[in-house]
Amino acid sequence: MTAFHELDDYLALPRVTSLTMSPDGNRLVITQSTLDDKATSYTEALWEVDPEGNAPARRLTHGTTGESNPTFTASGDLLFTAARGTDDPPASLWRLPAAGGEAEQVGSRKGGFASVHAASGADRIVLVASVLGHSESDDERIRDARKDKVVTAVLHTGYPVRYWDHDLGPDQPHLLVPDTCGHGFTDLTPGIRGSLRDGSVDIAADGSFAAVTWVVPGPLASRRVTLVRVDLGTGLRTPLVDDETGDATHPSISRDGTKLAYLHESMGDAENPPQITVRVLDIASGTTTIEAPEWDRRPTSVTWLPDGSGLVLTADDHGRAPVFVQRLGSAQPDRLTADDAAYTDVCLAPHGSRAYALRASYEAPPHPVRIDLTGPDAGTVTPLRAPAALPELPGRLEELTTEAADGTPLRAWFALPHTASPSDPAPMLLWVHGGPLSSWNTWSWRWNPWLLVARGYAVLLPDPALSTGYGDDFVRRGWGRWGSEPYTDLMAVTDAAVARADIDEERTAVMGGSFGGYLANWIAGHTDRFRAVVTHAGLWALDQFTPTTDVAWYWQREMTPEMAVENSPHLFVADIVTPMLVIHGDKDYRVPIGEALRLWYELLNESGRPAEDDGTTVHRFLYFPSENHWVLKPQHSKIWYRTVEAFLSEHVLGRPLDLPDELG
Repeated sequence: MTAFHELDDYLALPRVTSLTMSPDGNRLVITQSTLDDKATSYTEALWEVDPEGNAPARRLTHGTTGESNPTFTASGDLLFTAARGTDDPPASLWRLPAAGGEAEQVGSRKGGFASVHAASGADRIVLVASVLGHSESDDERIRDARKDKVVTAVLHTGYPVRYWDHDLGPDQPHLLVPDTCGHGFTDLTPGIRGSLRDGSVDIAADGSFAAVTWVVPGPLASRRVTLVRVDLGTGLRTPLVDDETGDATHPSISRDGTKLAYLHESMGDAENPPQITVRVLDIASGTTTIEAPEWDRRPTSVTWLPDGSGLVLTADDHGRAPVFVQRLGSAQPDRLTADDAAYTDVCLAPHGSRAYALRASYEAPPHPVRIDLTGPDAGTVTPLRAPAALPELPGRLEELTTEAADGTPLRAWFALPHTASPSDPAPMLLWVHGGPLSSWNTWSWRWNPWLLVARGYAVLLPDPALSTGYGDDFVRRGWGRWGSEPYTDLMAVTDAAVARADIDEERTAVMGGSFGGYLANWIAGHTDRFRAVVTHAGLWALDQFTPTTDVAWYWQREMTPEMAVENSPHLFVADIVTPMLVIHGDKDYRVPIGEALRLWYELLNESGRPAEDDGTTVHRFLYFPSENHWVLKPQHSKIWYRTVEAFLSEHVLGRPLDLPDELG
């Protein structure tokens, strides 16, 4: 038995969520989440990991509500945010001295802090915090007034009004620095127009300035992401990158402070998907160069080599997300890691011979590793000693390849139970990823195939057209054609999978979330080959989705009225005869709840398998009033998996299972 055979054991597995390194490269700290005593939330703690991989991990913090945002100062102190106290206090700023001893609170405010950033070579820290009014001096007064009067109203003057699962405004993210007397904070961005985006901040090593992503209004109700320079002494803001052809993100300042690397995402349109390129700005001259111009990938992170001679990148690549090294001026980067893993949180040691990162794959959740950058061992990956061992899997992972009808190579990960064989073929689930510009290439705690593998299913994880990691032409095949190549690619990979002797072609189902939910809805209206369809947070009526999602301007670049008509699943509801399980959270602002409500009503009224005259139906609707796009609370995740398992067991295996008692 493994932890995947019992949901309680699975939910209790510790989860590593971030990694940071001290400026001298001698200390590594990870954040690890564990299930609380009530099994209703996860609590984060900070652990120190030995960079050499010799000593066991050492726990640094023990707060009951958890700690986050670990950041080292130039002197080696560890800063973090934590909400400690009674009556649900906001997150305050804490410091754990490099010399040892107990953590001490060094800053607090009624609005709390979202993130903390520190210069690597100077005594300078910057915090991102939500501010009401024009400046920090207004914040406390307005915050108290809203709380005392129980006011939640927001008067918007622009778009957007919400993001993912939270309402925007009336507060705005500002940059704060501790004031000179040490008793409060100075607002570096008072009275701002536009706003910080996701706390994307990088500080020059000498602490003189920060490069910050800055969202500004575009034509009509669109938004554009620029980069600005904020002087950390005066607060003076000057443009660094303001490009009307695309968004500038992931700022990374070279150690000498003369250059800025960033990622540029072009504006897509109805015919052309957005492209992501690596760019380097010479700050003094304002000259920008495009790095790796012949590289046909979409980079996801960028970090400077310590000597400034090049960049370390990550990008999706054929179901993996390796680490690459780009020497400035080279046409393409060199791939550094050669395994089947995906890498995140890459940190470079100051001597330039090592990198540290979190590595994950479908065979292992995120865990800290060391990567050799130079010498004969370049590319060698060494696991470090994390607080918890990696879990044993209940099956095996294989790679499946085939071709699309137009000859395009297709591939998928295939997770199978150990028992799957020609004498005991396994039932199969086709899992469709979201995005749509995404890939099945790394561990997912939320959509974990091994839980279903432990129950005897084979889980197919394909990357159809629109998936990242296969080049721009592969994305272009599905751009504006959601119901065409993405759908036919999925069917081609499914055909290859069920042709195997260890798979039972007669017992299959399909499930997907977000864009994967869209494709599950599309599949339901275009084939009856599957015994069950599970659609989570799926797009249903494209003419309804586009103006109601939280970032409508992004989707409207691709989704013309003609494209919406040609690719909307709701127009094929009459052809749906397969039992469907619809799942949605009410706090989902990316795919609003109206998609599920309309799907549910039309499924029961207009589908090829409507509700009976007495109101009974084979379809089901699992609704989470307090959840968002993903359904994250552990108690709800447990209900999610048990309900999915029961639905699949009834329709795929022909064995009804009891539903969770909590559902009544």
